[in-house]
Amino acid sequence: MAKTLVSDDLWAAIAPLLPAQRPRPKGGRKPVPDRAALIGILFALISGIPWEMLPSEMGCGCGMTCWRRLAEWTAAGVWRRPHELLLAELEYAGEIDWSRATIDSSHVRARGGGDATGPSPVGRRKAGSEHFVVTDAKGIPLAATVTAANVPDVKGLEPAVDAVPPVRGKPGRPRRRPRELYGDRGFDSGPHRRRLRRRGMRPRIARRGTPHGSGLGVYRWVSERT
Repeated sequence: MAKTLVSDDLWAAIAPLLPAQRPRPKGGRKPVPDRAALIGILFALISGIPWEMLPSEMGCGCGMTCWRRLAEWTAAGVWRRPHELLLAELEYAGEIDWSRATIDSSHVRARGGGDATGPSPVGRRKAGSEHFVVTDAKGIPLAATVTAANVPDVKGLEPAVDAVPPVRGKPGRPRRRPRELYGDRGFDSGPHRRRLRRRGMRPRIARRGTPHGSGLGVYRWVSERT
């Protein structure tokens, strides 16, 4: 499984975007290679296992080493560059479906506190964050943002939509706006619908106070899965 997480082609694209490791003039243990650390990071995030339970047989070092590398790369703003590169490759291959996009959010615990945290309305008021994701019609993630857990969904709508980067890959102006945006009732707001239209998107958001069964879930499930 480790090899499939970071193929040779994928690594060739991402490696130049990672910061060089800091020199160690005093010597010490040889650092875990970046590719191995990336494999460990992806495995932990995809599987959901605690960092300290990362299998040593994978050759990725210990889980905390991968966690520290993740923190270093995040602080350096690394993830935006590979994301934009991969989106451009998908756009060039015609794999991104701009006919519609979907948005969804999920709450997560934030035991350590920090920025973008607040009392969670679904976690007994314990500290938490809310993750927003915008996907294309197939579920390809176009953008992801984070707010405090007590921020209403509708307030995270515009920042998440505006976080979609200009996607290159084809001749002409980079694309960043789908034709339609699907969301659940948490995103229902007249002013936000109007602002989406001004961005050139048709809002397809379930309305509050209406019976369930709107049929929008046929399209929205891809963001819930993502």
